[in-house]
Amino acid sequence: MKKTITLAKGDGIGPEIANSVLEILKKAGADLDFEEIEIGEKAYIAGAPSGIPDSAWDVIHKNKILLKAPLTTPQGTGYKSVNVTLRKSLGLFANIRPVRSFPGYVPNSDKKMDMVIIRENEEDLYAGVEYRSSLNTRIAVKIITHKGCERIIRYAFEYARLHNRKRVSCIIKDNIMKITDGLFHKIFKEIALEYPDINTDSIIVDIGSAKIATKPWLFDVIVTLNLYGDIISDIAAEVSGSVGLAGSSNIGAGYAIFEAVHGSAPDIAGKNIANPSGLLNAAILMLNHIGQGDIATKIENALLKTIEDGVHTADIYNESISTKKANTKEFTDAVVSNLGKLPYKIQVVENNAKVMKSFDYKAAEENSIVECIGVDIFTEDLAEPVYNIVEKIRKGQKNLEIKHVSARGMMVWSEATDRCSTNVDGLVRFRFFAKNKTASNLDVIEVQKLLNEIGMNFHILHKLYLYDGQEGFTNMQGQ
Repeated sequence: MKKTITLAKGDGIGPEIANSVLEILKKAGADLDFEEIEIGEKAYIAGAPSGIPDSAWDVIHKNKILLKAPLTTPQGTGYKSVNVTLRKSLGLFANIRPVRSFPGYVPNSDKKMDMVIIRENEEDLYAGVEYRSSLNTRIAVKIITHKGCERIIRYAFEYARLHNRKRVSCIIKDNIMKITDGLFHKIFKEIALEYPDINTDSIIVDIGSAKIATKPWLFDVIVTLNLYGDIISDIAAEVSGSVGLAGSSNIGAGYAIFEAVHGSAPDIAGKNIANPSGLLNAAILMLNHIGQGDIATKIENALLKTIEDGVHTADIYNESISTKKANTKEFTDAVVSNLGKLPYKIQVVENNAKVMKSFDYKAAEENSIVECIGVDIFTEDLAEPVYNIVEKIRKGQKNLEIKHVSARGMMVWSEATDRCSTNVDGLVRFRFFAKNKTASNLDVIEVQKLLNEIGMNFHILHKLYLYDGQEGFTNMQGQ
């Protein structure tokens, strides 16, 4: 059955590589119709504050599938990324980026690599929740939910099983971010028990990134959080030879977007030298997703044959390896001429049209005992020494008692030592605990009143909870 796809040709080199991909899809016999929309830079200029006009949303919601060339977000404040808006608005929680290398055929692609990076797509620091909380301090909020972790991790294991992948690696930084990354790692280990046929390991993101750069053959499927996934995906793409070769898919319960990994590259727009392979690989992922795996296989093998033949665009051209430095049109023609042919040495691709089943990603409700035992209150740069403020608080405190003071996570005063550090800068956190082990809303209000009376201008308040007796907060450095 013919499928109608929403098409955004994008900005910069977007229209050139989109036209290249459309020609290859047509010549390969893809059973597709396209309905084009205008989103991105031109839409911003035309007055759409999100870069996506209402008419474009109507088409996206109707067709469910979007093939998207790179977009430009205008520089300057007030402009939100169209890519992030699309992913969040459509519930595209999973970003999938397959990466493989071509030793001997693509310059700088000398390490064996065939991995899939599955990245959580909606949460983490990319939620974009930031504040300027004082003259001297900016804050970004890292948001991680149980549901978000559970569904992306389970997706990774199901993907591995469906595509006969043997290992799933979890990349985190829970040695530092024990609550947020700690939750992701905990759920990974729990879900891994349900897939005894798949090997697993867990790696801290810094050494994991180093291993991707130096020993990429160690990895099969990687599942990780949003920021780490974005970084390691580009590392992997560069190790494969060029970020211009990589395509990706963004998958949700009802919608999917397929796009190149690279940006709009306005510096080479209109020069007929851009590499369309990234968007073409995205289109291959799209064809597999909608069940046209035979066409996807034909196109992918034609692309591999073209790379093997040494017909390379400028970004991967090397006179010692390549046979022809092709412009965009010439590269497109070479892929079209190779449709129906197979590479001789690069591993041939088999039909890979495997559609993921649907899951109920709603995390199970936890019957936890939740107790509020205190509060953290952040104030701006202090007008007087910490110890003076502590003494004023002690004179007026009631159920909630001052126990610790910290700046940038480092303890500068503690009741236990009753000594102050001079290392006080930016927002300062005052931590209070309840005498009677329970802090009510009224207790918190009383502390706010007290701080107001002694002249403190507080900015952020966060209650401290126990969940089944376990602390839902971290200690301060030096505590």
